[in-house]
Amino acid sequence: MGYSVLQVNGKVIKMITMDVVKLSAKKDMYERLQMIHQTMNDLIQEFHPQELAIEAPFFGKNVQSMLKLGRAQGIAIAVAMQSGMPVTEYSPRKIKQSITGNGNADKEQVWKMLQQILSLSSRQTSFDASDALAVAVCHHFQDNAAMTSAGNKSKGWDDFIKKNPGRVL
Repeated sequence: MGYSVLQVNGKVIKMITMDVVKLSAKKDMYERLQMIHQTMNDLIQEFHPQELAIEAPFFGKNVQSMLKLGRAQGIAIAVAMQSGMPVTEYSPRKIKQSITGNGNADKEQVWKMLQQILSLSSRQTSFDASDALAVAVCHHFQDNAAMTSAGNKSKGWDDFIKKNPGRVL
């Protein structure tokens, strides 16, 4: 399970941390869920986030994998809600669209765009971690879009490009 924490000051975003919870296959399902619970609590204690954004479950072919993913996501959501954080879910397509402009982008394209948006020079170590970062950045973009669209209608692509030079390749 990947996770990421962003710091936001106005429209400026900075990645604070990005990593994965390494869940050993040798541990039973309940021990792995406990690890997710503990990690979420630790992250909340250390960084005091105000919101949780999470990738919505996607439909796969393996029902058992879907059930395990749903349990893990449920733990993360429950810990966030218990801490008083609002939770927002985004579909994988929405996340990719928000980051790259293409809802069908692959993980490598998403990572390269995240590097540009956040001025990251570090190497990506796990797609689970970079996926979590993409969810967080998507959430920031959605929040900003909601705030700016209320009193500030877009004037087309030229206006978007002018306001978002870091999101254009």
